[in-house]
Amino acid sequence: MKRIALDTNAYVAYKRGEKEALEIIRSAQELGISVVVLGEMLSGFSLGRNEERNRLELAQFLDSPRMTVLSVDEETPEYYARIFLSQRKKGKPVPTNDLWIAATALQNGFALFSHDAHFQQIEGLISGCRKSDFLP
Repeated sequence: MKRIALDTNAYVAYKRGEKEALEIIRSAQELGISVVVLGEMLSGFSLGRNEERNRLELAQFLDSPRMTVLSVDEETPEYYARIFLSQRKKGKPVPTNDLWIAATALQNGFALFSHDAHFQQIEGLISGCRKSDFLP
């Protein structure tokens, strides 16, 4: 497994110590996380009782040399638009934040670790929640 981006629910699974999540994250050569995912996580932290601890743990996680923060830039909307149109034609819309998450993963050449099955419907995006989903 080479490059794997994390969805919000993948990070949560990792923090809960779920075996499969730990294996996927440990096996990846490079990890990515979209700024959209970071926004979702920080929003969730702000609603909880452990915001300061959660922010500290996230900062430590992001400090890994294997981690890349995937930003939205002037090319990302092209990926977003292609995914949006393709899914609309299929009659399988994807939530807006997830369109941005998929767009940043595709743009940067990352597979996506997520428990959301709708990502598997996106053309060109390798996604899943089991280690076997990311093996050649």
